[in-house]
Amino acid sequence: MNYSRDIQTVLENALSNELCIVLVGARQTGKTTLLRALYERERQAGRPAWFINLENLEYLETLNRSPENIFSLLPPLPTDMRITVFIDEIQYLKNPSNLIKYLYDEYRTKLKLVVTGSSAFYIDQRFRDSLVGRKRLFSLPTLSFGEFMRFNGREELCQWLPSSQERHERFRQCAAFPLLYRREMERLWGEYACYGGYPAIVLAQGEEEKRLMLEDIVNSAAQKDVQEAGIKYPEKYYRLMKLLAVQAGSLVNRNELSKTLALTSTAVDNYLYVLRRSFHVAEVRPFSSNIRKELTKMPKFYFMDTGVRNYLVNDFRAFKQRADSGVFLESLLFRRLMDRIDLENIRFWRTADKHEVDFVLAESWALEAKSNPSNFRPTKYASFKENYGDIPLDVVGYDCQDEKEDRLVWPSWGV
Repeated sequence: MNYSRDIQTVLENALSNELCIVLVGARQTGKTTLLRALYERERQAGRPAWFINLENLEYLETLNRSPENIFSLLPPLPTDMRITVFIDEIQYLKNPSNLIKYLYDEYRTKLKLVVTGSSAFYIDQRFRDSLVGRKRLFSLPTLSFGEFMRFNGREELCQWLPSSQERHERFRQCAAFPLLYRREMERLWGEYACYGGYPAIVLAQGEEEKRLMLEDIVNSAAQKDVQEAGIKYPEKYYRLMKLLAVQAGSLVNRNELSKTLALTSTAVDNYLYVLRRSFHVAEVRPFSSNIRKELTKMPKFYFMDTGVRNYLVNDFRAFKQRADSGVFLESLLFRRLMDRIDLENIRFWRTADKHEVDFVLAESWALEAKSNPSNFRPTKYASFKENYGDIPLDVVGYDCQDEKEDRLVWPSWGV
């Protein structure tokens, strides 16, 4: 079975330069597994490489005393080759940023660092301030749909997923998906939509086991968030997660959250910051030609994994059986978009009189999620077309595809 990740080739290419590689992401997305795969590749290629797991308390104590002590953990350095040191769970150090900064500044021609860190490391102000120009940051999300099919032993289906960035060509690629494979692909898409892309859950057998594992992942992650971020009211942090799950894709009013949770606005902002930096949710900002107006509008939040959202709302039913099918589809569409579009290029559009478009992508393509695409009424979007007539507006359904005179109707797996 092929369990490789799409980002692996990018990371392999980044091994050739001097910058430290920092791999972050939600817990249990496979950072350690990927780090070990990179380590084994270097060793098999005959290049000197060493792996340090900082869950080993002896290693942790040694490096906490001084960054120089890393050389006491390693054999003598070769004089003619740079070595690569892979460090897992670097956030356990008292000052991980200092170790990276010091070793980069003093030994970057002799030593290449590749490290993984949890949200505790990513949140740390020292990480952002001291490592400018010294690191390349990579984020490992839960599995994309293509990776999901690969993990399920159906890699041959991946080649039929649309790959073009050009809108009409991508639409044609959707239509070209072979009918022979279509039913199996749609079955896999339904499972991915319900249980998400955490590797261990994808590989688990049976719906009950998947749900129990999701429960463990969500609750253990929330507990660690609370501990590492110093959150005072853990029960309110968890309640905020549930509120955002129910309100996914809706405007988030921080003042209303403050009243609902009986927290100060500052505390709500801090909790939302921790949720973003822990890779649970993503904040989507409004799109507008008026930058000042854009920056003052309320944002939306989506969960980075659909399985986590479904656990928090306690609903694992299939799309057509759900009471929240519209929110479910919009959340699923957002997750699909995240696989190929940077978050800063994903926006939504909304006016004061509540005209709205779900997603505006890189100011060049707009998408409206509709659980029943036949209910799409072009007149509702006249204001958008009047202001942004050069941006094509298409509709996304769950599993339908059609071509209208003024728009395309996309299956959610194909955008």
